[in-house]
Amino acid sequence: MEITKCIIADDEPIARQILENYIIQVPNLQLIASCKDAFEVMKVVQEEDVTLLFLDINMPKLSGLSLLKTMQKRPNVIITTAYPEYALEGFELSVTDYLLKPFSLERFIQAVMKVQKTEKPIQENSNVVKNELISSIFVKSDKKLIKVSFDEIKYIEAYGNYIKIFTDTMILTPNTLSYIIDKVPKKDFIRIHKSYVININLLKLIDGNRLVLNDNTTLPIGKSYRKLVLDRIEEI
Repeated sequence: MEITKCIIADDEPIARQILENYIIQVPNLQLIASCKDAFEVMKVVQEEDVTLLFLDINMPKLSGLSLLKTMQKRPNVIITTAYPEYALEGFELSVTDYLLKPFSLERFIQAVMKVQKTEKPIQENSNVVKNELISSIFVKSDKKLIKVSFDEIKYIEAYGNYIKIFTDTMILTPNTLSYIIDKVPKKDFIRIHKSYVININLLKLIDGNRLVLNDNTTLPIGKSYRKLVLDRIEEI
């Protein structure tokens, strides 16, 4: 049985004690460290081969979510918190599960099993999804979380403080184009304009400074992106 090396990050001693007790009861979990703030976590992650982090959100000095955004080396993450309102932001940062305190041992084990079923290598640069096995993303639209499969996306358009994701329908979500570029697979998507990203698998033809997708959607190619687009096509 493969051992999952884990650490705890929580400023509350009782919360750490509960997690330590849960970890002891799961045979293939090995506790490496129990940290009271984000800076202790950074040190441990840099020095140890950690594959799972149990992370509280409300911590002194640096919050759990802020820690995730700044980490250069990040293991799998299970958030443990009393605050449900941060769930969306947590999943946007690709956490594996979100446990609301108080949670049972059974719920804890369910979260750990999710990690062990889909366990991935430690990520370099936590804001970029490098695991190409990930096939979809959840986006917020009209107070809902919508799952969008990458292979369903035809193109994405910047729209002020929002983006439009075009599949067979259009989804309007409060994100930036730069954010979504970091989430989609690099092998399948390319930026062609300051306002557009396309699924390169659906490219039909290029006509001057415009390109056409399989559904005959025509989009402009930005002058500064043209060489990148042509170079990318040669790689296909």
